[in-house]
Amino acid sequence: MAISSMTGFARAEGAADGISWVWELKSVNSRALDLRLRLPPGFDALEAQLRALLARRVRRGNISATLAVNRLMPPAVRVNREVLTQIVALLGELAGELSGKIEAAPPRLDGLIGLRGVIETAEDEPESVVETRRATILDGWSLALDRLVAARTEEGARLAAMLSDQRRELVVLVEAAAGSAAAQPEAIRARLETLLAELAGLAPTMSADRVAQELAMLVTRADVREELDRLRAHIAQAGDLLERGEAVGRQLDFLCQELNREANTLCSKSADIELTRTGLALKAAIEQFREQVQNLE
Repeated sequence: MAISSMTGFARAEGAADGISWVWELKSVNSRALDLRLRLPPGFDALEAQLRALLARRVRRGNISATLAVNRLMPPAVRVNREVLTQIVALLGELAGELSGKIEAAPPRLDGLIGLRGVIETAEDEPESVVETRRATILDGWSLALDRLVAARTEEGARLAAMLSDQRRELVVLVEAAAGSAAAQPEAIRARLETLLAELAGLAPTMSADRVAQELAMLVTRADVREELDRLRAHIAQAGDLLERGEAVGRQLDFLCQELNREANTLCSKSADIELTRTGLALKAAIEQFREQVQNLE
C-alpha cells in the first residue's frame, strides 16, 4: 500500500432519478479522522453510512464534505380542494348576507387559485423514490472517495520522494558528525593543556596521572558514539517505514522526536566547533523532515 498524504480535494457529480447531485470533498491534516458534513434536507439519514464508508478508506485527516442536490423537474403542484370548497362556500354565504347592500362580481377562478392554501407544492414523494435517490447519493459518495484517495495517494508519492531525499541528507550529516567526533579527544587534550598552562602560575602543577584522569573524564563525558549509533538506527528505521508505506505518519513523527532528542544531546556534548556546526545542521534537517512527515496519513 502506497504512502498517502492527508491533503487532497475531490469532486464527483451526476444525475439520476429526477435529481442532479454534486459531492465536494476537501481533506487537510489532523491527528485523527474527523468528518464535517453539509447535507441538504432529506439526506440527513445517510450520515451514519457516509461516515462508515469513509472510515474504510481513510484513517486520518480533517475532511469537509458538501452535498448539493437539485431537482431536474420542478415539484408537482396540486389543488387543496378542501380549502377551495370552504372558500367558495364562505363566498356564497357572504353573497347571501350582503345581497342588495353591496353589488359584487362573482369570484374568478384565477383569483381563487391565488388565495393562500389553495395551491400546494407536492414535496412528498413515494418512499421507493426517496430510497433510490439515497442509494444514488451513496454511490456518488463512493466515487468521490475513490477520487479523494487517489489525490491523497498522488500527493503522498511526492512527499515520499522528498522524504527519501531528506533522509539521505540526514545520513550524510550523521557521518560528518562521526568524523568530527573522532577529533574530539585531541581537541579536549589541547584545551586542557592550554588551561593548565594558563593556571601554572596560580596553582601547583598537576601530576601526569591527575592530568590523565581529568582528560579521561572529559573525553568520557564528550563521547557521542551512543548518540551517533541511535541516530543511525532511527534513520534506518525511517527508511524501512517509507519503503513499507501504508499509514506510517504517526510512527515517523515519533521517530523525528527521537532524532531531535539525540541531535540535542550530540550538540550539548560537543567539544569541537565542527561537530557543533554539524549538529545544528542536523537539527535543522530533522525539523524539515518532520514538517513533511506531519502531512502523511
